Amino acid sequence: MLKKNFAVYAGFAWCIAFSMITFYWSSGGMLGVKTLGGIIYQKALSGDENFLSLVSLTGYIKLAGGLFLLLLLRDWPGRTGRTLTFLALICGGFLFLYGFANFTTLVLDSAGLLNLHLDGYSHKWRLFFWEPFWMLGGILFIISGVNLRRNV
Repeated sequence: MLKKNFAVYAGFAWCIAFSMITFYWSSGGMLGVKTLGGIIYQKALSGDENFLSLVSLTGYIKLAGGLFLLLLLRDWPGRTGRTLTFLALICGGFLFLYGFANFTTLVLDSAGLLNLHLDGYSHKWRLFFWEPFWMLGGILFIISGVNLRRNV
């Protein structure tokens, strides 16, 4: 049972961990923010209330993603199962493509083909952690959807 639903549980943990760090940042916490670099880091340093509200909203979206994945643990009949499968695959695709697109731009920046205005510290963190982390979340959503589809 755990092996069959591993991607759901791992995706849920991914969403919870990601939402918790996001809520920490939205409350003004600064640990790890420098790894993001660029305008995100500048806005966090400034304490811009509108920006922090937006960060908080993204935390709720990430939390909702985790709760959505828990829905995939139940056997859903017909149309409901197909809809949940479709949503999991679409969400997973977007998460993966978001991370992959950012990863690609960072590689192009490393090659001197783009200038993202990121310091070396945040560039490395985003290239080797944050963007692969997004892609991992996408893969977990996709595997969860594929596993549900097999049961529908």
